[in-house]
Amino acid sequence: MISAMSHTPKSNTSWAVRLNRWALIWSRHYLKTLLIPLAIFIVLPFLAPTLMKIGATGPAEAIYAIYRPLCHTFAFRSWFLFGEQTIYPREKAGLGTALTYEAILPTIMAELKRLPPADSPIPPDQWYAREFLGDPKLGYKVAICQRDVAIYLGLFVGGLIYAIPRVRRQLRPVPIWLYLWLGLAPIGIDGFSQLLSGRLWELRESTPTFRVVTGLLFGLMNAWLAFPYLEEVARETRREIEAKFAKRAKRLGQKA
Repeated sequence: MISAMSHTPKSNTSWAVRLNRWALIWSRHYLKTLLIPLAIFIVLPFLAPTLMKIGATGPAEAIYAIYRPLCHTFAFRSWFLFGEQTIYPREKAGLGTALTYEAILPTIMAELKRLPPADSPIPPDQWYAREFLGDPKLGYKVAICQRDVAIYLGLFVGGLIYAIPRVRRQLRPVPIWLYLWLGLAPIGIDGFSQLLSGRLWELRESTPTFRVVTGLLFGLMNAWLAFPYLEEVARETRREIEAKFAKRAKRLGQKA
């Protein structure tokens, strides 16, 4: 019993040292630990249609399934690869494309060969738009919508810019008023005016340009807001842990 009790403080100290070392490593490389997973997260939705194109439907459908809870993935608000068009917007968007979503909807219904469930919370045309992954003629759908692609890309680009040492030393968090005006207001107006249309006013359908611009602004503003605060946390963590290690080294040196 005495031996076990005497071993406990040393074991606890060992774990504390390890945790501090891991925290120190994170504080020095936190940008990489965030940007690398984010890059993978952005690439995978484009890998899904690529895999569909080459016939690897199993891995592709797994990627679609992973991202499905994160985005509506409506066909009329998503990018398509390897097909006749990169977009199939609703007629209401007024883009003048050769094929609109309404034009391809009969094809989608025929290919899916199933009906929306009776308890579906969304209208049938949206259900078909969500379920349709693509085909060899129309192309294959990117696993997240146009706006989400822009949001994550803006966040990633903002992180890359912040990774520049000179920028990281000088840049402060974005002023809240600017974040509200450039980050939240455009995406909020575009998104909610589309969401509430048909109920409170005439039906409105946004365009890929608006979705990309508002998404990029939102992503960039979030990067500008978040990364400087993370940098402050990382610097403070480094200072505290390096001070602890310095004291520990001095104490061990005195004992020696």
